[in-house]
Amino acid sequence: MKQTYDVNVKEFKPLTSPALIKEELPISENVAQTVIDGRKDVENILRGKDKRLMVIAGPCSIHDTDAALEYAEKMTALREEVKDKMNLIMRVYFEKPRTTIGWKGMINDPDLDASYNVDKGLRNARSLLIDINGMGLPTATEILDPITPQYIAGLLTWVAVGARTTESQIHREMASGLSMPVGFKNSTDGSLSAAINAIQAACAPQHFLGIDPDGHSSVVSTTGNRYGHLVLRGGVTPNYDPVSVGKAQTRLREKEVIETVIIDCSHDNSGQKFKGQSFVFKSAIDQRLDGNDGIAGLMLESNLFEGNQKCCNGFANLKYGVSITDECISWENTIRLIRCAHEKL
Repeated sequence: MKQTYDVNVKEFKPLTSPALIKEELPISENVAQTVIDGRKDVENILRGKDKRLMVIAGPCSIHDTDAALEYAEKMTALREEVKDKMNLIMRVYFEKPRTTIGWKGMINDPDLDASYNVDKGLRNARSLLIDINGMGLPTATEILDPITPQYIAGLLTWVAVGARTTESQIHREMASGLSMPVGFKNSTDGSLSAAINAIQAACAPQHFLGIDPDGHSSVVSTTGNRYGHLVLRGGVTPNYDPVSVGKAQTRLREKEVIETVIIDCSHDNSGQKFKGQSFVFKSAIDQRLDGNDGIAGLMLESNLFEGNQKCCNGFANLKYGVSITDECISWENTIRLIRCAHEKL
C-alpha cells in the first residue's frame, strides 16, 4: 500500500518529557517565591492596585547564557535601586517567530549551527531561568510553541503572545491555561481587534490538544486567564502616542477587559531601530506624568552592547553581548533611561 501520511517528514526525534527535565532541574523554594511574588506584583500593577511602572527589558533573544547572566546581575542591582517606583523584569526570549526563515531561537537551535538539538535547548532555557530567578529577578518571555510551556512556564512571571500569533486559536487556548499574566501584541498592521479578541478568548475556559507533564498527547481543559492584556507594538504607523493609547484604552473599556496597556518601545514603534526606543520610552514616561497611569508598563530590547550582528555558523566569530536578532540598546543607555524615569516618577 502506498504511504499517505508523513510524506514530507524526514524523521522524528523523541523529546525528554517535561517531568524528567523538571526532576533533573528542580525549582528551589527561593526560585518559586521569586516567581510567585513576581506574578502577584504584575497582577496588581495591571489592576491598578500597585502604581509602580513595570519595565520588561532584556535581549531581543538569548543566544549566550554567559552574557545573559551578566545582564541579569546588572539588572538585579538596578531593580533593587528603583523598586520603590518601578518593577523591573528581565526579558528572556528563547523562541523567535520568523516571517520566512532564519534562526528560531535558543530552544530550537542552541548551538547556532543548524543541529537543532532541542533537548539541549530546553535544558539550557530551564537552567538559565532557574539561575536568573535565583537572583531574585523575575523573568518574561514570548511563548511560541504550545509544547514549550510544560518545560519552562513554572519559571515565568510574564508571557507575551506575539503579533504574528495573537490571531491564532491555539495560542489563545494555551494562554487561557497559563499561570501568569499574558500580554497580547497588536497585529503587525497595527490593528487592535485580534489582540482584544484574544484577551476575551483567553479569559474563558478552553479545551484543546496538548501534552501532559509526561509528554503524552492529551486534551487540556483550562479555567481561563483573568490577566490577559494589550501590548502596543506599532504597525503601519507607531501607536505609542497619547491619541493611539487613549483609543486603545477606550476599546478595552468597552469590551470590559483589563484597560491598562503595555507599550513596546521597539519593533514598529521604534521603526525597528534601536535609537528610536529611547524616544518612545520618554514619550510614555511623559504620558504617565501627564496622568495616564493606564500605561502599566514598557518593554525595551536591551543588551550589554548596542546594535546587532549577523548570526553565523556557531559562536566563533560573534561579538560578546551583542544581539543576533533585532537591534538592542546598550546596558549603558538602559540604565540611563530607567534612572531618569525613576527620578521623574
